[in-house]
Parts: sequence; C-alpha cells; structure tokens
Amino acid sequence: MALALLIGRLASSSAFTINSALRVASLSSSHRFQNNFSYSSTTLSMSSTKRVLVPIADDSEEIETTCITDTLTRFGAEVVVASVKPGGELVCKMSRGVKMVADIPIDEATGQEWDLVALPGGMPGAEYLRDSAPLISILENQKAKGKMYAAICAAPAIVLASKGLIGEGATGYPAPGLLEKMSSPVGDDVVVQGNVVTSKGPGTALKFAIALGEQLYGAEKAKEIADEMLA
Repeated sequence: MALALLIGRLASSSAFTINSALRVASLSSSHRFQNNFSYSSTTLSMSSTKRVLVPIADDSEEIETTCITDTLTRFGAEVVVASVKPGGELVCKMSRGVKMVADIPIDEATGQEWDLVALPGGMPGAEYLRDSAPLISILENQKAKGKMYAAICAAPAIVLASKGLIGEGATGYPAPGLLEKMSSPVGDDVVVQGNVVTSKGPGTALKFAIALGEQLYGAEKAKEIADEMLA
C-alpha cells in the first residue's frame, strides 16, 4: 500500500517516468530482501568469482577453445582469453580457419592470479603455446602454488610434458609422435590428477570443460550445468 501511494504521488509530478517507478519498486524489493537477510549485494560480496585464463595462438583448436570458454562462463567464471602472438596481436586464425579475438596479450596475464589456466590443443598452435615464455612462467607459477592448470588434445604432450608440468598417467590426443612424449599415458577421455586435468581432443572437449567446472565449483554445480547443456 505504501509503495502504491508513493508511486501515485510521483505520477502527479511532470518528472515522473516508468523508470522512476521501476527504481522505487527496486528499492522496496531490496529492502524486503535485506529484512530477510538475503540482500543481493551481501550475497555478491560473499561469492568468489573464479578467474580462468585460456591462452590461444594461431592454429589453436577452436572447438576446444570455445567449449572451455563457453562452458566455464556458464559456471560463472571470469574467463579471459590471452593471445600468445608476438607484438600483442589479438586476432588468431584457428586450426580450421575461424578467427578469434583474444581479450588481452599474454604479457598482461603475467603477475595476475588465476584459479585455472586451461590450454586448448591444435597444431601447430600447441607449439606456439609451448614457445611462449610468459605462458610457461604462468604455468610454472600455477604448479608451484598448487593451483589448477589443464590441457587438451596436443597440449598435454607438446606443452605440459615438454616442460615437466605433468607426470605419469595423463591423457592426450592419441596420435603417433604425441603419446610418446608423455610418461605412461592412459586412454581415458578426461584425467584429473590433483590440480592437473588433461583430455584427449575435440570430441571430449565438453566433458573436459565440465570436469574443469566441477573442480572449480563442485559436483552439484557441474550436474546443474551439464543438465542444462544436455551433456
């Protein structure tokens, strides 16, 4: 009743608009939430947004990249795509010709804290990731701090194995010349080993991304997202 009277008084003023009514209604609603101890600003301040870095290069695999970025955004993560191309170039031509625009150059990602660094595969994109000194520094920092990092397709062998960032029992793309670079690789679609997650390729990319979300947000949230995506 009080809200209706207030809107009625405002309506008599020439300055009143629909937006004014909406603001009043919003304030009233916020007040009710506050009295019920579920005021939205409090909820937001208590939540912890996970920060995910996804490095890409020319010839990175686009299905894997998109599955990672799209799925983890659905979980609520802040996903930042970083290009490892020289000179800060942000546009990358992916392995099947799709052009993607990164958010930042990889140099800007150094010195920041990441809850997860997730590498797509693709060739020779994975080799460009391997040859990026700033990216390897970020990955080594993740390992030293016990924080999550992950790779799919060619990236477990080309990037992680070559830099001593995975041990025995990881998985990757089952192609000659790749598995030989890894120590006792397995044939599972997705392998979670503590803070390191690996996967096989484009066909397992969605399963990989949901597994990453589960590591960050828990099994209940992962089931919710998987059900929504019909995965």
